[in-house]
Amino acid sequence: MTEQSYYEGIGRRKRATARVRIYPGGDGTFIVNDRPLQEYFPRLGDIDNLMAPLRVTEQEGRFNVSVHVKGGGITGQTGAVGHGLARALLKVDPELRPILRKGGYLTRDAREKERKKPGLKRARKAPTYTKR
Repeated sequence: MTEQSYYEGIGRRKRATARVRIYPGGDGTFIVNDRPLQEYFPRLGDIDNLMAPLRVTEQEGRFNVSVHVKGGGITGQTGAVGHGLARALLKVDPELRPILRKGGYLTRDAREKERKKPGLKRARKAPTYTKR
């Protein structure tokens, strides 16, 4: 069997989907949609959240990471990248599962925006009741 050049994980959160590829033996380069990580996710704390799976498994700087993310907003995309990164790490070393599971990085956050219903202002907010 030939050695794979990368490991891939698909991550999702809200309406965002991220295809994360990690290349072993890298120097820690992180590219998101053909742009550097700091340029694509400039918000404070976003990078910490999506790098958490690497940090908790002590794998920082051991892989080059390439990400293709689409859909959703900034928060959804951040969560999707973190989820995909955790899944890709699992393919590299299945023994990391307990660490990633304990941190909650393998669980897909299923919360999505609820649809608006007819007769209501939003999904659940009803118009103000007036007796007269």
